[in-house]
Order: sequence, then C-alpha cells, then structure tokens
Amino acid sequence: MSVKECDHHKGRKRIIFRKIFWGIIVFLFIILLTILLIWAILRPTKPTFVLLDITVAAFNATQPNFLTSNFQVTLSSRNPNDHIGVYYDRLDTYITYRSQQITYRTAIPPSYQGHKEIDVWSPFVYGTDVPVAPFNFVSLSQDQSNGNFYVNVKIDGRVRWKVGAFISGRYHLHARCPAYISIGNNGNGVNMGENAVKYQLDQRCSVSV
Repeated sequence: MSVKECDHHKGRKRIIFRKIFWGIIVFLFIILLTILLIWAILRPTKPTFVLLDITVAAFNATQPNFLTSNFQVTLSSRNPNDHIGVYYDRLDTYITYRSQQITYRTAIPPSYQGHKEIDVWSPFVYGTDVPVAPFNFVSLSQDQSNGNFYVNVKIDGRVRWKVGAFISGRYHLHARCPAYISIGNNGNGVNMGENAVKYQLDQRCSVSV
C-alpha cells in the first residue's frame, strides 16, 4: 500500500470519528433541551404544609436558663402539581422560640409523594434540659405565667422533583409553621390524659424551596 493510500484511509477515519463525536454531542444537546423545555412548561410548584394540631405533654422552664419540653405535632403535606412527583429525601422537624431552637431534631422517614397526593405525619418533638438564652428565658417564664406562648414548628429537608423518568437534583426545603398556644385554665385544648393537651390549629405554613 502506498503512502498516499495510507494517508487517504487515515483521513477517512478522522472524518468518521468527527461525525460520530458531533453526532453524540447533538444527541445529548437535544435530550438536555427537551428536559429543559418540559421543566419550563410544567413549572413545579412547591408543596404546601399545614400544621393541623400540636399536643403539649411538657413545657417546663423550672431551672434557670433550661427548658424541658415534649410535643407531638401533626403536619400535612400536599403536592399541588399535576404531572410532577416529589421525593422527600430528608425531613427534620424541630421547634423554636424567639428564633432559638428549644427541641432536638426529629427525622421524618423518607417518602415519595405522587401528583396531588397528601401525606400526614405525627412526629414527637422534645428536648430535655435544653439551654435557653437568658433574655429568652425571662420571656419564656413570663409567657408560662401568663398561660400562653408562641412557637414555630420548623421543617428542614431535601427534596427532588420527578417528571416522567427524569429526576432532578436535590433542593433545600424549609417550612415554618407558627403556633400560638394557650395553656392553663383559659386554654382551648383537649385533655388527652397524662398531662397532655391537644390544640387544633390548622395553621398554613410558609414554604421555601
């Protein structure tokens, strides 16, 4: 085989490799463009959360700058999307008072939520001898004496969206559910026994994703 023939074959191979390479690039670009178009058209809407009720079993600020509390919260989550599912990869629930966390985090099991579905969770959230800032402890003691207090039930987690066979990356989800609770003789709760009182709230939560 002459040198010219070898150069000719090498040139043809280069052309074939270039065509294959650019064919793959164009194919991947079309797939990515299709996914982006579907995503833009469907426009996933963030889930809605509602704090249905909260049961208070303990809320004692007896020691200076320490708080012991025990709650059970009932939360509902709804996926408002028609064609998009939601993977809840991680959800942690905890309670804050005046922007300070007063309970440990409680994990809600991972789950998948289909189109228009509603899930309900009832985790226990508690804290034992949790340190409280001195200025918050004073307000907390006053609220306890007055028979009412205001807390926030918070949810932190990671979610993914599912569109057909496509599953997105993880997004941070944060929900904040305000709860105003009246305790003592003027309270509006239902006695559940063993010093536990349930308060119906049906309070919509603010959600950011």
